[in-house]
Amino acid sequence: MGEIAALLDRAVAAQAAPFLVAQTVSAEATLHCHAAGVARPGVAAADDTVLRIFSQTKAIGALAAMILIERGKFGFDTPVGEILPAFDDLPVLEGFDGETPRLRKQRTVCTVAHLASHTSGLAYEYWNADTKRWMEITGHPTVFSGKLSALNYALVSDPGTQWHYGPGVDWLGRVVEAADGRRIDDFCRQEIFEPLAMGSTAFELDEKLHGRLADAVSRDGAGFRPSRSGPAPQPEFYGMGHALYSTTHDYGRFLRMVLRGGELDGNRILKPESVASLLAARSGGIAVSPLRSIAPRVSRDHDPFPGLALSHSFAWCRLDEDAPGRRRAGSQFWAGALNTHSWLDPQTGIAGLFMTQLAPFADETLMAAYEAYERAVYGGLGRD
Repeated sequence: MGEIAALLDRAVAAQAAPFLVAQTVSAEATLHCHAAGVARPGVAAADDTVLRIFSQTKAIGALAAMILIERGKFGFDTPVGEILPAFDDLPVLEGFDGETPRLRKQRTVCTVAHLASHTSGLAYEYWNADTKRWMEITGHPTVFSGKLSALNYALVSDPGTQWHYGPGVDWLGRVVEAADGRRIDDFCRQEIFEPLAMGSTAFELDEKLHGRLADAVSRDGAGFRPSRSGPAPQPEFYGMGHALYSTTHDYGRFLRMVLRGGELDGNRILKPESVASLLAARSGGIAVSPLRSIAPRVSRDHDPFPGLALSHSFAWCRLDEDAPGRRRAGSQFWAGALNTHSWLDPQTGIAGLFMTQLAPFADETLMAAYEAYERAVYGGLGRD
């Protein structure tokens, strides 16, 4: 493990990232944790450094929904419109007649599973040119604004027909609120964060958390420059696709709970069979396609495992084949926009985190360091 720590130190010295906090856990314990670099001037990075985890929020949103599925509030195949009728009013964008969007009604029914697995037809503007053009023409706000009206994106395909990375989990959070009656921040705090002792995971920063918040930076030539990035404070709704702050320590506890079949330190969040359902493929045989960026300052192109089959579970992207020297088939993974990465490998019994606060997402130098870390972990554990 000393060699792994040295690898992280070298990566920061080579400016793969301003800092890195990496951790490997099993169901029983933390196997490795090392922080390299400074989170902000004069403050070393650590496993309690507070991070904007953006899309790593999605798995926690899926967990919230899974808790209610286990309690019989709704099912994977429940039509979203039965809980949130406004979803059925979202149009499908077929194209453009000059500067006029060509819209029609949905031809299929969107289910709860479609929202979670990115097969709802919703697509983010950073990876879909039609969504971006529609937003520019109509002046529609981004979902990251925190405005309720921002949820009403036009779909770019009928539900259940194609995979598009988009704000479906923001709608999933609203499903949880409607079915349960609590606001999603209260639900997550009471049902997830407090039972799992995730005391540094929150939708808003208090003074204590703000004091441990890392600086966000963007790649600037050979170095970095400050970047203004973060969830909208005090929004009209908390988007379960992007709204959380957390730490490597806390997110590691969340992953350990999943590895343990839904329990940690005597607190049960889900039954083992519900965890199995959480991790099963839910994208209906629709393959996950590479992300092709149309906003290079936000994200580079991203094809995490070229040539290997990917599907999507209820919570994460799902690797359906072994990656030699790395994670096994059935592994789950995703990341946040500022390069907070994690994976969970049920077959091998470990999960890993590789966290920083750097834009753009999938920065090439950073991703090379991430792969090197993962390979070192599997080699060091003798599981490659």
